[in-house]
Amino acid sequence: MKIGHSPDPDDAFMFYGLAKGAVKIRDFEIEHVLADIQTLNERAFKRELEVTAVSAFAFTQMASDYWIMKTGASMGKNYGPILVARQAIKPDELKGKKVAIPGVWTTAYLLAQIFLPPFEPAPVDFAKVFETVKNGKAEAGVIIHEGQLTYPETGLFKIADFGPLWFAETGLPLPLGLDVVRKDLGKELAKEISTGLKRSIEYGFANEPAALEYALQFGRGIGRDTGRKFVRMYVNDYTLDMGLLGEKALNLLFEKAAQKGILKGEPKVELV
Repeated sequence: MKIGHSPDPDDAFMFYGLAKGAVKIRDFEIEHVLADIQTLNERAFKRELEVTAVSAFAFTQMASDYWIMKTGASMGKNYGPILVARQAIKPDELKGKKVAIPGVWTTAYLLAQIFLPPFEPAPVDFAKVFETVKNGKAEAGVIIHEGQLTYPETGLFKIADFGPLWFAETGLPLPLGLDVVRKDLGKELAKEISTGLKRSIEYGFANEPAALEYALQFGRGIGRDTGRKFVRMYVNDYTLDMGLLGEKALNLLFEKAAQKGILKGEPKVELV
């Protein structure tokens, strides 16, 4: 069974139990497919992976083929992607300007469309957003992953934080990433996979020092303290089970996207 996830500390932490064989899903041999989130989105559009992490925004284009798992969601609790620029400008000043984004189906791009005036998107690899802004190829850039914590080291200014903006409007967690399972596997197996991922996360929590050591292999040079903080940001109680609040937040995100004209309709959210 192919399971796709990004090469990031939080995803690696979630899948630690499965990667180490401490958690099993029937007698399946798990092949971990590591790729950036935009690549995983594109592979899911083609139904290439049985189970994969995807952006919440991208799910809107695959709802007929995948179920959302209750487990594995990345939800920010009053934090999320940030917007950086070379100068301390106001977000309203970005109207018509070029903004670097980490992929056209990332939730970060969706949030930028919801909270910013109309701008020209400049899709780049998420790891190159800082560079794109610093060299003047974009006026600002949307930062995801551990860059949300390390941006001060770049000399860039944070000019917006989508997590607090979302929370101020909704009082809800911010849905960013989801783990989905292909519907042709059948609901019984899909539920077992969701349960298996939950057990893998629980195993990581129960063996945190070893799980963190494993996860930080994917931290692109960040230190242990920063890595631990980042993992705890995005592997939280909503990751174990998004629950009713997480489901409400997800539906609201899609509703706002439809109201803005970004989506033609709202996908059906069905959790396993």
